[in-house]
Amino acid sequence: MVKDKTLYVCDYCGQESVKWVGKCPACGRWNTMKEIRVAASSASSKGSGTQLSSVVNKQEPVSVCNIVADSEPRIDMGDAELNRVLGGGLVPGSLVLLGGEPGIGKSTLILQTVLRLADKKVLYVSGEESARQIKLRADRLQDADGKKETDNLLILTETSLEQIYTQIEQIKPDLVVVDSIQTMQTESVESSPGSLSQIRECAASLLKYAKGGGVSIILIGHITKEGTLAGPKVLEHIVDAVLQFEGDQHYMYRILRSIKNRFGSTSELGIYEMKHDGLRQVSNPSELLLTDDREGLSGIAIACAIEGARPFMIETQALVSTAAYGTAQRSTTGYESRRLNMLLAVLEKRVGFKLATKDVFLNIAGGLRVTDPALDLAVIAAVLSSNGDMPIDTDVCVTGEVGLSGEIRPVSRIEQRIAEAQKLGFQRILIPSFNLKGISPKQYRIEIVPVRRVAEAVRELFG
Repeated sequence: MVKDKTLYVCDYCGQESVKWVGKCPACGRWNTMKEIRVAASSASSKGSGTQLSSVVNKQEPVSVCNIVADSEPRIDMGDAELNRVLGGGLVPGSLVLLGGEPGIGKSTLILQTVLRLADKKVLYVSGEESARQIKLRADRLQDADGKKETDNLLILTETSLEQIYTQIEQIKPDLVVVDSIQTMQTESVESSPGSLSQIRECAASLLKYAKGGGVSIILIGHITKEGTLAGPKVLEHIVDAVLQFEGDQHYMYRILRSIKNRFGSTSELGIYEMKHDGLRQVSNPSELLLTDDREGLSGIAIACAIEGARPFMIETQALVSTAAYGTAQRSTTGYESRRLNMLLAVLEKRVGFKLATKDVFLNIAGGLRVTDPALDLAVIAAVLSSNGDMPIDTDVCVTGEVGLSGEIRPVSRIEQRIAEAQKLGFQRILIPSFNLKGISPKQYRIEIVPVRRVAEAVRELFG
């Protein structure tokens, strides 16, 4: 009898080792090597391999000259935000992984999306919920959309991968949804569902079916307490696209980000609003992210940021107060704390504001997490406004990256930023002086104020 083989796999980078080591030789991280068992060839594994081969046709080498590379039309998901993040729609034969925290709305997003695909046959495989639970949620979502039920959506409550392939062979779906990959198990691996070996083998098997059968598969995955996708890192390497669904449960907004996308850009994002009857697409997030009444409030600056190809206005809030316990605190929400420390150092060194003995709290309104460096100037403006208790005019917005020398560095897509500010009724916008080249201020109704240094921006904002 052949014994099972034991391997150690790094759950961060997927590096394999025949023995346990404290430090991964590939990524250099400590205590990430996890033991997995690879079952020897048995009757069950042979049976599952035969079953999979009946579903997926065997591939043979083909000359690159004989490969037809016509652009295949993407599947319209009926969701403008999801289509944008995917790069224009779902590519046939692709494997997409959607991850997020528990209760954030992953299953709701996918279910309300597949309910709109009336012309596609969809197989929804659930290993966590019963068919009745899915039906109740589908009724609630359909009542909100005002659409009738479709016969093309089939629900399967199963965790065995071999049984799922049997149903796929009979149904011949156009799209398969697996909720979630951590609950799936295959007979070829003798371990419990959710283990590293099960997740890796199930994902690899589904990838082989998706590429060979030309059917798109959407996997829903859990995340760990550190915020990373549960399972081995090789899971993210296997799939074609990794989408992250994030947001604070105390806020109504949800952000759909593309972390990896072989068929599109990874800088796109989609914005949703969580309501009692499902997720609503937010086509113009600027109006929702701005406070209506900002008159006379200090510590608030409006920035024009760009995430992907979409510009929108963001309200940056800051609070500066005297340190109560001697040691100054630095706290940020939705913004990188190290970036804030750098900007505070620039203010002290280049502009002359002493903030070393004061607490600084920064918040991006709406629960968003923004990485656009053009937010630097708004952060500085909000901090100085709170420090001097001087409100910034409500019809003024800013955009610009701040360098270590106190200079205002240029930002990308300045025309889109100016147009967005003008559309929302702002009267003035502060931009880097370098960005003034190549654009004509006369074509805009908004007043464009170029600034070179942080000190110039402070004079323009506070006089």
